[in-house]
Amino acid sequence: MTTLIVIIGLLIFLILYFTYGKKIEKDVVKASDTIEAPSKRLYDGVDYIPARRAVLFGHHFASIAGAAPIIGPALAMCWGWVPGLLWVWFGNIFIGAVHDYLALMASIRYDGKSIQFVASDLMGKRTGTAFYWIVFFLLILVVGAFGAIVGGMFVRTPAIASAYAWKILAALILGVLMYRVKMNFSLATIIGIIMLMLAIWLGTITPIKLSYISWMWIIFFYIIIAAAIPVNVLLQPRDYLNSWLLYFGLLIGFLAAIFAFKGFEVPAFSSFSPVLLGGKATPFWPAIPLIIACGSLSGFHSLVASGTTSKQIEKESDALFIGYGAMFTEGFLSTIVIVAIAGFGYTALKNAGVSADMLNPGNWGAMFTKASASVKLSKANLFVQSYSDMVAATWLGFIPAIYVKVIAGMWVASFAMTTLDTTNRLARYCISEMAIPLKDKATWLYNALTNRWVASIIPAAIGIWLAATGNWLIIWGSFGAANQLIASIALMTGAAFVAKKLKSSFSSVAVIPAWILWVTVTSAIIWFMIVVQPGAIAAKPGPGWTVMVILAIMLILNFVFIVDFVKSGKSGKAE
Repeated sequence: MTTLIVIIGLLIFLILYFTYGKKIEKDVVKASDTIEAPSKRLYDGVDYIPARRAVLFGHHFASIAGAAPIIGPALAMCWGWVPGLLWVWFGNIFIGAVHDYLALMASIRYDGKSIQFVASDLMGKRTGTAFYWIVFFLLILVVGAFGAIVGGMFVRTPAIASAYAWKILAALILGVLMYRVKMNFSLATIIGIIMLMLAIWLGTITPIKLSYISWMWIIFFYIIIAAAIPVNVLLQPRDYLNSWLLYFGLLIGFLAAIFAFKGFEVPAFSSFSPVLLGGKATPFWPAIPLIIACGSLSGFHSLVASGTTSKQIEKESDALFIGYGAMFTEGFLSTIVIVAIAGFGYTALKNAGVSADMLNPGNWGAMFTKASASVKLSKANLFVQSYSDMVAATWLGFIPAIYVKVIAGMWVASFAMTTLDTTNRLARYCISEMAIPLKDKATWLYNALTNRWVASIIPAAIGIWLAATGNWLIIWGSFGAANQLIASIALMTGAAFVAKKLKSSFSSVAVIPAWILWVTVTSAIIWFMIVVQPGAIAAKPGPGWTVMVILAIMLILNFVFIVDFVKSGKSGKAE
């Protein structure tokens, strides 16, 4: 079964990329390299800097992925392996990849401006203002969710923390070689890969053991610095190294799944409403987009595409490979995660003391959530252990398990840390654009808010405070709600871009899935606020009420946006 599912998944993504994806590029967006990219036309040496396609793919993928294509499918295993897999495949193809590509192309045509700016231009100032605030709240929740994940993983597996620290040093050196010394790109790549391998090895022999709160402080200062310095100092070279970590990990995982020849241990389906978020029965619909985000679809991707990626892309023909292709790569990564846990996850759980009664479909959901939430075996560590066991079960077993675990853990940690500082950079952009009305009315305040250091501190402080509470499962659910709300709004903006700017009759490729997603996500947020959040507030009033207020404001703004979208469509022009 492991072999069959991973081959089907690979074929689905390859075939759809060269058919559906190419059709959207040619007939809907009509990408053209005769239009000079913003990275060249608006070059500023800080944010607008052209990047090679391979380098930018690494940055874009690492930024959009975070830990979500691993954590989300691992959480969704409470429903069994079939529901999550179907959501990853079909959600990715018909919603996620279209959403990412349209957001990237819209931003490129708008001089690298954010998707919020595009919405404001196409649907009116009120729409843009609502969208800006929704995005800002999402970015805070992203910092909180991924900060908690990274902190927990660094505490549980000190070798991963150490390997990541060494990788940062390697990235800084690679950045000097690529942009200061201007070394031959292929030679610099080889040196970078060697340094990456050394970082993994050094991580296993020099583990960094710190407390969770200590890591929160370190992450807080790290994401401020990383978000404020020029992109070619750390962001581009680090994420280029991340891309090689991805390729190596995907290759090992693909080969292991192919040659494992193993049936799935876990049930295909458990129940419609197993216990998950907040210890409550969690219905597959509408809650699934709150659980599986990046592997299937994610509003955060539109923020990365229109925030950092659009400012670095060299030419429009690179956009399909980077925007659409990175989303499909995420889907394939999530497929490998599902295959690994479905085939080897119960063995890992059994070794952690879970009884065989867990395999009864009626017991699976509740027992899986409880067992995999233990301190010793978190969702991320469950994937790491399952991935390692899958590799060990094949001819690839000659690779020492410690290295396999560190590589798998580095996937989670590297992508999550990249998402953290990219999120902070996006929040900086968001604050700067939101402050524009203050430029003439309160110049001193405008100057303060647009200062890249000040604008980086604000979201970092609020997000890491939420992460420091350690209640990451509640933060994850609220992040998922806000994230997918952005996805539906961004997809509607993409549809408006296709219809109004490109004058294309194919806007239905965006607007139909956008409406389906909007109804689902809006229902999920209301369910989450009514069913899950009261328990979070009772347990920890401060963070609980903070998240509740954020979700309530976002929900109100969501209805403001949808009213404006409908009016804009009827009028055929922005208000």
